[in-house]
Amino acid sequence: MTWALKRQIFYLTALVILFLVFAFILIYPSFNKPPTCVDGKQNGDEVGIDCGGSCARVCLSQVDPVSVLWARSFEVVPGRYNAVAYLENQNKNSAINKINYKFRFADEDNIYIGSREGSTFVPPSGRFAIFEPAVNTGYSVPVYTTLEFTEPGLWVQVDEEKMNQLRIIASNIKIEGFDTMPRLLATISNKSLFTVPTVNVVAILYDDMRNAISVSKTTLTDLGPESSREASFTWPKPFGTEVVTSEVIPMFNIFGVKLE
Repeated sequence: MTWALKRQIFYLTALVILFLVFAFILIYPSFNKPPTCVDGKQNGDEVGIDCGGSCARVCLSQVDPVSVLWARSFEVVPGRYNAVAYLENQNKNSAINKINYKFRFADEDNIYIGSREGSTFVPPSGRFAIFEPAVNTGYSVPVYTTLEFTEPGLWVQVDEEKMNQLRIIASNIKIEGFDTMPRLLATISNKSLFTVPTVNVVAILYDDMRNAISVSKTTLTDLGPESSREASFTWPKPFGTEVVTSEVIPMFNIFGVKLE
């Protein structure tokens, strides 16, 4: 082997080594990326793929499904009903920003009447209601009402300190006008330093057996820090049954509140 050929081989080898080093520098980061909660892999301290551990998203295996305690339809005027489902989320620090649902209605013979679809949020830890107004059933009477979620929903961890600070309560509940046009008044108070853009307030009336008689809903907007607002609910006609107690449920999407 001549000296010139040895020199060519040396230069070629050096060039190949330089190319390999350069390629390694480019490719190595892609194989050595730190785990994230959006990389489509179960790595780091995750419980599942991009969920659990230090990720904000909670794995479905870590949460209990929302319980539907009951669902009913209440006549407003002939042929139109307000539908409500009373639910409970037993997951203390987990909530859903948006989830789709469907009400289904059937008559006394369990013959399908129709349905109503919508979307809602699921607040963390507690009972809440889903309300659909003015469901048109024509000449049919919805004796059976059911609610189902049409998707699993994306569960997200909620900061416990934020949950403890956010307190929206109902007080000074008064019911009047039973014999003419029933009306319920309540004070909704924000006991926190957060501004709540939207508070959905559902009022449920009960008889002496704790059976729901009727339901109504109102919405308050921009409930500021440490402030109160009056919520008013009305019904177009008497119930025909004595109202013994009531429940007023203020609900808000915890992911939408703002700290002023």
